[in-house]
Amino acid sequence: MHDATSNRVPAAFFPSYDVLSPRTQTAPFVFSSPHSGRIYPPEFLAMSRLDPKTLRRSEDCFIDDLFKPVARLGAPLLSARFPRAYLDLNREPYELDPELVDEPLPAHANSQSVRVAGGLGTIARIVADGEEIYAGHLSLEAVMTRINQLYFPFHAELSRLLTATREDFGYSVLIDCHSMPSTAMSPGGSQRPDIVIGDRFGAAADPRLTLLIRDEFQRRGFKVQLNRPYAGGYITEHHGRPARRSHAIQLEINRGLYIDELTFERTNGYKKLAEALEEIVSALFAEVPALLSYRTAAE
Repeated sequence: MHDATSNRVPAAFFPSYDVLSPRTQTAPFVFSSPHSGRIYPPEFLAMSRLDPKTLRRSEDCFIDDLFKPVARLGAPLLSARFPRAYLDLNREPYELDPELVDEPLPAHANSQSVRVAGGLGTIARIVADGEEIYAGHLSLEAVMTRINQLYFPFHAELSRLLTATREDFGYSVLIDCHSMPSTAMSPGGSQRPDIVIGDRFGAAADPRLTLLIRDEFQRRGFKVQLNRPYAGGYITEHHGRPARRSHAIQLEINRGLYIDELTFERTNGYKKLAEALEEIVSALFAEVPALLSYRTAAE
């Protein structure tokens, strides 16, 4: 067992998220970056059997930085400060792993999901390439403390931003921003595309929006796939309700475009990607209102 301090959330994780807000929101968009947190405090490292560099393999490295310009262009960006290896915001709140927790799980826990079976529940048991994070078990109290103090505040703020956007514009578009390894994890893994756009196979967003985003990336030379291998996780599924004027897209960016995947250092491709993303966001802000053609709340 770990000592009692392992039940506390490290003070370095507070505030648990950052919101980069525009002076005035002029676009019906909200951007989120739930996996780019890169604070690894000593308390967490002491609990883990892995070094910081190995823990970072689950991190969406610099995705929050890449999307910072959206605030200047007129939309808010919500990003987590804590790492995905500590708590995964793109899961149901209680996707809990019975192999990780040393006590019986509560009845409302979902311990049978495919993600839990793979070791990647709300509190991950492994990092992206399969290495165990912890030397032992976690207490149920420690798990619930993370969920209560980190998970629910982030999701409450995301819901608040989306609700305010719909009130102001009549609809909302959530872009949930992620990165992916350049190759599949399996032995001899195939090369991934540059961009994967996930809309839950049309269930989470108007297909015209999905295709517009695809076209904007392809126009700039990016290789794009829709919904494979990532169709969108919990955030996209939970907030993607086109019939309620709430659209959600999961955007996956190939890490090989902008970082060295072994050292996590920015490469020369970073600046080019950042410039392309700013162009694409500007184009979307200009084109989406006419495309979706909702009457605004003010009207």
